[in-house]
Amino acid sequence: MKIVKLLLYPFAILYNLATQVRNYLYDIGQKPSIQFETAVIAVGNLNVGGSGKTPMVEYIIHLLKDQFVIATLSRGYKRDTQGYHPAQESDTSRSLGDEPMQFMRKFGSKVQVVVGEDRVQAIPRILKDFPATDVILLDDALQHRSVKPKLTILVTDCAKPFYRDFLLPLGRLREARVGARRVDVVVVTKCAPSLTKEAQMEMTKSIQRYAGDKPVFFSTIQYGLPASFGAKDSVAPSIVLVTGIARTDPLTQHCLSNFTILKHFKFPDHHRYSTDDLLEIERFCLQQSVPYSIITTEKDMVKLIEPEFKSYLQRLPWFYMPIRQIFLEDGLKFDGLILGVLPSSSKRK
Repeated sequence: MKIVKLLLYPFAILYNLATQVRNYLYDIGQKPSIQFETAVIAVGNLNVGGSGKTPMVEYIIHLLKDQFVIATLSRGYKRDTQGYHPAQESDTSRSLGDEPMQFMRKFGSKVQVVVGEDRVQAIPRILKDFPATDVILLDDALQHRSVKPKLTILVTDCAKPFYRDFLLPLGRLREARVGARRVDVVVVTKCAPSLTKEAQMEMTKSIQRYAGDKPVFFSTIQYGLPASFGAKDSVAPSIVLVTGIARTDPLTQHCLSNFTILKHFKFPDHHRYSTDDLLEIERFCLQQSVPYSIITTEKDMVKLIEPEFKSYLQRLPWFYMPIRQIFLEDGLKFDGLILGVLPSSSKRK
């Protein structure tokens, strides 16, 4: 392992140099960064995958949806479409990407979901197509410096915070830890509900070494009851777990405390399911001698409800596990930071 790290270290140095030059050009104004009159809130991370960006965006939507007109703007990772694309009823996870599809399915008309790689071009089009918009939520946008948000939120996983990670390809960081200086607030996600005050203070101190005197909050995942999207309405005590997410530990631990896990089909993050995958899962399930249910994530569910998989879902007891982010404490203070960058009155009629 040490030999591998030594071999990767020169590439991490080159990667760091490239990202530092890019950030410096933005810092001195050589590369322009545009700020819009409409409130733009960015949610992002310093590392690749699995930091809790989607629950954070959903938390903000829940907070604002009854008072403000919201649009979300994502790249639409691994989608089949290209360019600016507002979500439509006919869209699927393949045309939008899994997280934007999740937003659309969960919130419906409460939020206008848009995907587009070029944020600078997409935001004016959103404001033209949906002129009532009060706030635009940028998903996974910390490195998209061509837009200057009114508020930038950095999320970092409690189990592997950015200050313990290393640059690609040595670690999972997209840029150096000092990139945290650009943000306005840091949220440590996926914390154990029992995380002590002392542990929070230690993490805050480590984070502020890089982020400066920015507020730091701690949140956890709250799981709901499994929701059916398959052949049965009630969940069995034994389950088959199916995931295609970056970090499965929190869900696995939750399931272990509530069910007997017969098998975990663990696919890569953003996995695009195939009929072969569904057949493999079905073959295993049909061999079981005990009542079972199949549990997956909400992010995976939006990819599994594609029309081509309908027959597989109708034959087997599929469920997804809803999640919500909640703050361990000071949630109202965090809410105040969000509301503080929004207009005093909404354009909602």
